[in-house]
Formats: sequence, structure tokens, C-alpha cells
Amino acid sequence: MYRAGDERAHDDRLTELAGIAADLELTAEAESTAKDLFLSTVDGAAPRSEPAVLAASVYAGALIAGDQRSQTAVADAAGVSRLVIQERWKQLLARAGFDPPTW
Repeated sequence: MYRAGDERAHDDRLTELAGIAADLELTAEAESTAKDLFLSTVDGAAPRSEPAVLAASVYAGALIAGDQRSQTAVADAAGVSRLVIQERWKQLLARAGFDPPTW
């Protein structure tokens, strides 16, 4: 869970998230889920880790919303490596209270 003030504190990253979602043509539900995941898990992350958390949030949010995109597509849109997403998305889901898939 996150506080309303967290949105203001991470306004730049949320603007970036909206741009990535637009580039990937994600549904509003996928974008909203990605935003919730990001804000729920970014606390405690080092500022230099925020782009990785953001990219993993977009990937996982799209997956949850049924608007899945490949890790490569999300990585390219977010300007990170695919490996960053691959290493973080399952732990991000777990931190947010979801059961990550076992496949």
C-alpha cells in the first residue's frame, strides 16, 4: 500500500511510466496496475534502482491486467536491459502481495 504523498514524491517516474505505457499502447487498466505496483514497491529502493523497479512494474502490471508485453519490448520502451526486468518482476509481485507464477 502507498500513501497519496508518494505520488507527488515520484511524479517524474510516474510521468515516465505513462510515457512507457503509451509507447507500448497498454490499456488504462495495465497502466493503473503498473502505477500501483510501482508506488507499492519503490519505497526503500535506491534512487538508481528506480528505473528497474519502474520497468518491472510495467511488465508485471501488464501481465496482471491481461495486456502482456514481452520483457524485451518493455525493456526497450523503458531504456533498461531485459535482464533487469527478468531479475525483478517476480520479487516485485511478491513484495506487492501477489503469488508469482511458477512457470
